[in-house]
Amino acid sequence: MPLSWKARRRWSIFILVVALPLYVVVVVNVLALFERPPFWLELVVYVVLGIVWALPLKAVFKGVGQMPPEESSDDRQGP
Repeated sequence: MPLSWKARRRWSIFILVVALPLYVVVVVNVLALFERPPFWLELVVYVVLGIVWALPLKAVFKGVGQMPPEESSDDRQGP
């Protein structure tokens, strides 16, 4: 069952405010367990991990920044 617009909006706020900072802390702490690699490799790892978190959550963020579906119909009154 797909999430409603309101549920996707709430989940996206939760992900951005709580889960993403927690993900960053976990990634930095896990990578700190290993010996520091060369700068270019460390940069590649952080860029890849910075993109990887968004791929499975793409469906949650899709369309959240737009008007709600019930308000975006053509039959609404406007100036």
